[in-house]
Amino acid sequence: AAAQAADGQVRIALILPLTAQGNAGLAAQSMKNAADMALAEFKVSNVQLLVKDDGGSPQGAQSAAQQAISEGAEIIVGPLFAQSVSAAGQVARSRNIPVIAFSTDASVAARGVYLLSFLPETDVRRIVSYAASRGKRSYAGLMPDNAYGTVVEAAFQQEVARHGGRVVVLEKYPHDANRTAEAVRRITQAASQIDCIFIPDSPDAVPQVAQALAANGVDLKRVQLLGTGLWSDDTRISTEKLLDGGWYPSPEQTGFRNFSGRYRAGYGQDPVRTATLAYDAVALVAALVKTQGTQRFSDQVLTNPSGFAGIDGVFRFRPEGTNERGLAVLRVTPSGGQVISPAPKSFAPGT
Repeated sequence: AAAQAADGQVRIALILPLTAQGNAGLAAQSMKNAADMALAEFKVSNVQLLVKDDGGSPQGAQSAAQQAISEGAEIIVGPLFAQSVSAAGQVARSRNIPVIAFSTDASVAARGVYLLSFLPETDVRRIVSYAASRGKRSYAGLMPDNAYGTVVEAAFQQEVARHGGRVVVLEKYPHDANRTAEAVRRITQAASQIDCIFIPDSPDAVPQVAQALAANGVDLKRVQLLGTGLWSDDTRISTEKLLDGGWYPSPEQTGFRNFSGRYRAGYGQDPVRTATLAYDAVALVAALVKTQGTQRFSDQVLTNPSGFAGIDGVFRFRPEGTNERGLAVLRVTPSGGQVISPAPKSFAPGT
């Protein structure tokens, strides 16, 4: 059971790669700012943030977790990278301290190690169920040959089957133009049998893939293109005419825009996209301290099936540590994504 420290403070550890090189360190700083912002906005005077730097390494995360727990942390927010989450999670679970981490690798989730991140599996679930609801039955998948592609491929096969559809053809392409051409040709041969082509890749690759499909005679006005959250709000997607009308899942953008405005006012720069995760994690912890008494960080409270409302919409933790999010579906237009299916405001009971 949780007990407040002698001075009445509830201690929360925040573990981030603050001194890591390059983008990781910059992202970590932005996430730390967002965590501070959440505490300030929620006005909880009895919550103390113990900020720890893991340097971007599993060893760093392990010692940060040990240090935080010895200083009385009741819950750990972070780390960011999969191997660091595993390392901190092992320390925390042995002491019955829950972790809310930010890795997008579902394999590091566990009971007591909850991931508050944008998981590729959630994107696939949303876009396939929307396509199925619009009568789409036969699918082609054209995936990048990388770790993201592998995760998305498994989720895609599973979701299409769950909705009674079929995957007619599934091809992987390396980032090498000649090999991409082969994969595209095989999709083209099956084009007459497919309603949808799923291209779960980043904005630097998707336009080329669409151009290759069109060059091979695939009529992209007849076939529905589907993407993942990687397509979100990127001019390289909205300015490619061939992608016009494509569908992709994304959090509603209003929350992020409002958050960005407040962040800019406080820090004089734009937040990284993942800063909302740190904000939502700390805001959730603060709300639980206010409302849940000594049970505040129990598995039962954290896995409440009704979920929680965050900047990026509703989310909930599954008992095995992954999450579900309420996402919108957007259509690609030249002026940016247009919502065609709004994000749910709550989770249906019993789901």
